[in-house]
Amino acid sequence: MGHHEAPRRRQAGEDIVADTAGAAAIEQGRRLFAQACAFVAFAAKSAELPPASLPEIAFAGRSNVGKSSLLNALTGRRGLARTSRTPGRTQAAIFFALGQRLMLVDLPGYGHAAAPGRRRAAWGALAEHYVLRRGVLRRVCVLIDARRGIGPLDRHLIDALEDAGAAYQVVLTKADKTAAGALARMLGELHAALAEHPQAVAGPIATSARTGSGLAELRASLARVAEPP
Repeated sequence: MGHHEAPRRRQAGEDIVADTAGAAAIEQGRRLFAQACAFVAFAAKSAELPPASLPEIAFAGRSNVGKSSLLNALTGRRGLARTSRTPGRTQAAIFFALGQRLMLVDLPGYGHAAAPGRRRAAWGALAEHYVLRRGVLRRVCVLIDARRGIGPLDRHLIDALEDAGAAYQVVLTKADKTAAGALARMLGELHAALAEHPQAVAGPIATSARTGSGLAELRASLARVAEPP
């Protein structure tokens, strides 16, 4: 697709929530994410976005939700994406090529009140332009802190993705820090709610970058949109 085409809308009949990943899908995901993953570009504004080539999966969420930690855990590379205890550290869209089959995009975090207003507006403008205009965007992983649940800003992002016709998947992070019962209830509620959202093509999946839980299932889900080997 061209660089300025709109993201592909979900077609009728596609999965709204993911089925339990089978052994073959798990292995495909493992093989994909075991391949070399390298930094490609750092874009602080839309004019700096790299040329569109591979299918792209973007990771979006509140500041300090664990986007960088999740990317590092998925690829098995501790230092791939920079992590920080300081919210709002990621101030641009960062692109990583995975095995020449998939591009992983770490989007700026949102909701950090301490960032200057002009900078927050620039981050928002970049993310909006990227989601609306990036023709190779195949999925947005909306990351939600399992300890907090979905907040107003998360709902705003989901509504914007629905309006844009952009496929997305809800991914809970830091699941190891949430009681099992509360986590199960949250997943059940999300499954029911997302069934009414046509652009929610997969998930939700609960993950932990620390323990590795849910990572195999998420890799399998994301591998579905990668270029064939």
